[in-house]
Amino acid sequence: MELSIGHLYPDLLNLYGDRGNINCLKKRLEWRGMGAQVIPYPAGSRIEFEKLDLILLGGGSDREQALVCQYLQQVQKEFKEWVENGGVLLAVCGGFQLLGTYYQTETTRIEGLDILNIRTEWKPGRLVGNTVLTSSMFRSPVVGFENHGGRTYIGEHTPLGEVSYGFGNDGSSGYEGVLYKNVIATYLHGPLLPKNPEVCDYLLERALCRKYGEHVKLEALADELEHKANRYIAQRCSSQEK
Repeated sequence: MELSIGHLYPDLLNLYGDRGNINCLKKRLEWRGMGAQVIPYPAGSRIEFEKLDLILLGGGSDREQALVCQYLQQVQKEFKEWVENGGVLLAVCGGFQLLGTYYQTETTRIEGLDILNIRTEWKPGRLVGNTVLTSSMFRSPVVGFENHGGRTYIGEHTPLGEVSYGFGNDGSSGYEGVLYKNVIATYLHGPLLPKNPEVCDYLLERALCRKYGEHVKLEALADELEHKANRYIAQRCSSQEK
């Protein structure tokens, strides 16, 4: 078994080590004897959605998001169809915001891809720090680092998790991220996947099932260091006042 992983605009969207998410996806397949073809799509590239099993859309500054959105608007229809047909997507921070209807920054409005029925509004004061979520999807807490000035309002969408420490989507709702079809959209950097192996394997299983038309259950890995990193952040945050 092999997956094709698309890394969209790595030259523009790679805050806080998000490239580590690509490395994690690749290595967790290789450790199980599976193949991984990583295809980078730098700015100006034609994205071949039909060849991709899984996509990473990472985070960037407002200026970089505006540039990326110009490219993505040209393939908005294809991107949305790919998602609706079960394409597996991890969208982090700026990538999360771009999936919505719009992002109103301090000075301008960035039209989104309208893949998710969400919107983002800039407000003064950034939401910064370690974040811990609880989610019925995963046994372990989901941990990461957030740093965003936008507040994202997800409407009727299902959140990725409930915030037990940190700020989340908007600093007040108590929720973080979005789960939609085979999409995980989140503000959590870190990078996210090395500290949350269950989340990584969830994405990989979804992509493998979609590609091979069968239920794929990945064999467990030891993950001692990964769980240790996860527990350290969760326990450190739980000992502090929210």
